[in-house]
Amino acid sequence: MKIAILSRNPKLYSTRRLVEAAEQRGHQAIVLDHLRCDLVIEQGDPHILYKGERLTGVDVIIPRIGASVTFYGTAVVRQFEMMKIKSAVDSQAIVRSRDKLRSFQILGRAKLGMPKTAFTNYSKNTSELVREVGGAPLVIKLLEGTQGLGVVLAETQKAAESVIEAFHNLKARIIVQEFISEAGGADIRAFVVNGEVVGAMKRQGKEGEFRSNLHRGGKAMLIKLTRQEKAAALLAAKSLGLGIAGVDMLQSKRGPLILEVNSSPGLEGIEKATQKDIAAKIIQYVEGLAQRKSKKSVQE
Repeated sequence: MKIAILSRNPKLYSTRRLVEAAEQRGHQAIVLDHLRCDLVIEQGDPHILYKGERLTGVDVIIPRIGASVTFYGTAVVRQFEMMKIKSAVDSQAIVRSRDKLRSFQILGRAKLGMPKTAFTNYSKNTSELVREVGGAPLVIKLLEGTQGLGVVLAETQKAAESVIEAFHNLKARIIVQEFISEAGGADIRAFVVNGEVVGAMKRQGKEGEFRSNLHRGGKAMLIKLTRQEKAAALLAAKSLGLGIAGVDMLQSKRGPLILEVNSSPGLEGIEKATQKDIAAKIIQYVEGLAQRKSKKSVQE
């Protein structure tokens, strides 16, 4: 097969590992910078120009779309889908997962546990908003934030109201969320591929840090998920329609609480913590996608 990995940087750990895993299984892997793809929308002949040349021969794509380029990145994935080329992650699923508010509404509809969350259209009634999520301390998150950026812990009612008002004055979209103190600055990431948890790690924030992101100095360790945690991770990925997902959860007194579902989860932390070849699992999954496509073509 010819597998195209949509990534802006071929030197990134996740991109390199996917190329290695594809080649080890006898496939040709190419890395395409999705921002350098030109989309030609034409009746009966949608196609992509890459660096000025028509792109041909691709069997399946693996999108690694960064949050800052979601709009154009998902447009490129959609174009491949229009060309009847299978994607490891559907364009619509990427859009769903990147919209924190929409994804929480979908997860809530699936009756998944989550920290109590509130959203407002720049309401002036900040004290009521704080009360709705259980009062201070609470967490305030920018809707567009990633890797722990744009996340604030407000320890008092007054601090919470001040931060919310400051964000509102800047016309920044935020969610206000219950703080789960018993999580102790740690969370769990379950890595889901094709309806299976292929690896899980616990991430512990550095001392004095409530965010557990590895990009912010957190440490990762292997963890065995409970049946409830595994079920929550699988349902979260399925609800958002993600074939590949990093499901972040908090351990709480009332069971696992979903924090976020990532459609382009990094491989470095999970592979080092679990000592598993997660990249190979992804390649096996896309092999199945391509086979299903070829069978369908024969039947047609």
